Amino acid sequence: MRKESTDTTVYTSTNKEAWGSRVGLILAMAGNAVGLGNFLRFPVKAMQNGGGAFIIPYLICFLLMGIPLLWIEWSVGRFGGKLGNHSTPFILDSMDKGKFWKYIGVFGIFTNIAVASYYCYLESWTMAYVYHSLVGTFRGMDQNGVASFFANYVDIHSTTTGLPYESILFFLLCLTLNTYILSKGLSGGVEKVAKIGMPLLIFFGVFLAYKGISLESGKEGAIYGGSVGLNFLWTPQFDSLWDPKVWLAAAGQMFFTLSVDMGTIQCYASYVSKKDDIALNAMSAGWMNEFVEVVIGSAILIPISVGYLGIDKVIELTQSGGLGLGFRTMPFLFGQWGEYLGAFAGLAFFGLLFFSGITSSLAMGTPCMGFMQDEFKWKRGKAALSFGLIILILGLPTVLFFNEGVFDQYDYWAGEVSLVVFALAETILFAWVFGIEKGWKEINQGADITVPRFYKFVIKWITPFLLLFVFAGSLIGPEGGDWGASFASLLNGNGWLLDNGSIIAQLFNKGLKEQIASATDPAVVNTLERKLLYTNGAKLLLLYVFAVAAYVVYIAYRKRIKEGRFR
Repeated sequence: MRKESTDTTVYTSTNKEAWGSRVGLILAMAGNAVGLGNFLRFPVKAMQNGGGAFIIPYLICFLLMGIPLLWIEWSVGRFGGKLGNHSTPFILDSMDKGKFWKYIGVFGIFTNIAVASYYCYLESWTMAYVYHSLVGTFRGMDQNGVASFFANYVDIHSTTTGLPYESILFFLLCLTLNTYILSKGLSGGVEKVAKIGMPLLIFFGVFLAYKGISLESGKEGAIYGGSVGLNFLWTPQFDSLWDPKVWLAAAGQMFFTLSVDMGTIQCYASYVSKKDDIALNAMSAGWMNEFVEVVIGSAILIPISVGYLGIDKVIELTQSGGLGLGFRTMPFLFGQWGEYLGAFAGLAFFGLLFFSGITSSLAMGTPCMGFMQDEFKWKRGKAALSFGLIILILGLPTVLFFNEGVFDQYDYWAGEVSLVVFALAETILFAWVFGIEKGWKEINQGADITVPRFYKFVIKWITPFLLLFVFAGSLIGPEGGDWGASFASLLNGNGWLLDNGSIIAQLFNKGLKEQIASATDPAVVNTLERKLLYTNGAKLLLLYVFAVAAYVVYIAYRKRIKEGRFR
């Protein structure tokens, strides 16, 4: 055991993972960020928020929140890695003497477990749809037929292939593949997949983007040209700059798309040498993600769907989220291109979704494995298997009770709320507790670019303010996004008008309870009450997972003290 400084101890770990190359690291980091949200969530958020009205706030959020958070997380991860830490509880703990920071770092374990539990299920859909595209399942189906296919697929009592429990089988196959790759380590598993998957993803994406942009009215069944959808997306609407609802949607998409504040970036960066660049690496991964999302992603779903269905119909379909377009509609649209080209388009679209999904899910397993390897000296294979088993147990409810809303609860609390809370806490720790001077030095150590000093001010003041704004807006979001009406109601003594999508309303199931109260059909009431039961069960299960993760961190902390591995 050797001393790094007067107050920090570096200890020997059995965790000997390392990146094989800088290209592999950047591709893996980009793969972590480039996920299903780039192709499904981003176009939907853009359509829901007025197309061009969404783009300006989105790009501003990327510059003032996305890039700063990338630099924060890369530098936090490398700093912790120098001290032998590869997971957020003890990475954050190493930055300050306050004992509670390790429990804030639990979010970096909890979020990955909870998100991976439903994300692997979503990822398995893409595997199934690649198969069905190749064997011609969608051939000759109309739009209603494709939509019904999806409904049958997620219903475990139905089958689309003749195999019983088809959705469960594909989920198990996808989870087994993830576990096997994770068992091969960073350079032998994650990095290899990124080097294969990212180029294929871009190849498929460029092909589909070309088809979307070149779509012509009156050809291949299209009603409008691809330019109609692009014009809707890229025509700026400056009045949107004053709409808090659009800013909240843009900021939320930024968290989701960059995979910040999940603990994955910190973990990946913890395996970087203390003299290696992180400033340019972070920028490279971030801009690659933006290229894939804004340039390629926006040129696929929106131009193609608008070309065949029109803007109003596509906006209507997006009210149910990205699944309405991606899985319930796109196979039908690809079928308009002919038997063989339609099959290849299905392979390309669901193939790029699969590669974007698996590079992200592999990143989710790495922090949990790093924690078990660091704290309990587990071998790589054992750590990967334990992660796979946890995801199997926690993920099965999203498979079995998808129609009861369990999937949506996981996505909301782990994939949205948890990210904002962790982002705000981590930024305060980095800029105000660890100190902006030390933090700025860490960002610039070994940097291959000159980081603009303007970002020193941004990281300390603007990013935390925007994060607080996002959190507050999400917590007490007003009904319909109308802040003025809610303030007027409050001043008149009628209370604050909460939107059903706000955190507080979601916590108390405001929207679902209103549906139950207004329903008159006993069968509908019974269905909604069943959904309420499973919704509350999902929340309690997630709370239990967080508590268990915190307890395991406490055990690891006591173990470190007993072994003399603390300052």
